[in-house]
Amino acid sequence: MHILISNTSDKPLYQQIKEQIKDAILREELTEGDLLPSIRSFANDLKVSVLTIRRVYEELEKEGFVVSQTGIGTFVSAGNAELLRDSRRRLVEQKMQDMIETAHSLGITKEELNEMMDILYEEE
Repeated sequence: MHILISNTSDKPLYQQIKEQIKDAILREELTEGDLLPSIRSFANDLKVSVLTIRRVYEELEKEGFVVSQTGIGTFVSAGNAELLRDSRRRLVEQKMQDMIETAHSLGITKEELNEMMDILYEEE
């Protein structure tokens, strides 16, 4: 798992890390049962406080993305499949909203946008 932290971002460090872990889960780079790095080693790797990583793991657990087992570690959770599906849809919706805003600003009609989408989707 590759995490990039920006010191110039408006987002706090813990939020940057949390979002990238969630994205990795949603893209299935991290899958059910995968062990996340220990808090201490992850903090050392990213050169952040252990408190930052603890907060990330705690929030991910509250949201149902991971489960922590005392003395064993923190694992990607499969217990909330519907949450994962909904999160994936939201991710796509956000990207589509960006695309629609760009199309509007460039004067591209809905019909043209749909044609582009059909062509691009078929190429996959």
